Amino acid sequence: MLAIDLPRARRLAFGVVLGQAAVTLVAALAAAGLAGRAAGTSALLGGGIATAGSLAMALLVFAGAAVDSQRIVAAFYVGEALKLAVVVVLFVVVLKTVRVVPLAMLAGFAATYLMYWIALVGALPAMGARRGA
Repeated sequence: MLAIDLPRARRLAFGVVLGQAAVTLVAALAAAGLAGRAAGTSALLGGGIATAGSLAMALLVFAGAAVDSQRIVAAFYVGEALKLAVVVVLFVVVLKTVRVVPLAMLAGFAATYLMYWIALVGALPAMGARRGA
């Protein structure tokens, strides 16, 4: 069984969001340098979408004090659903209102989302500790 330290998990979650924002800026600067201002803006929007989804999840999951494990798990499920909804809505809004460079936008989103998974996978062994029976 794994025991998770919630204050540490909260710091990790918001640290990941901050890391995603940094990756978004790097991706936007790289895209702008390689393909121009429109590509940079598109990469910024794509990365911003992934970052906004992660922020929405972190805010929802860690907003209240955790009472028991069932509520924590339920908050994570609702948080993931919220993240997916935020990402879908933002993609629709951006694609309907802004003329983007699709590949740059997707690259910004993918780089930011990849950072999310790498950070979480890397933190899992450190977050959990084996409990004796």
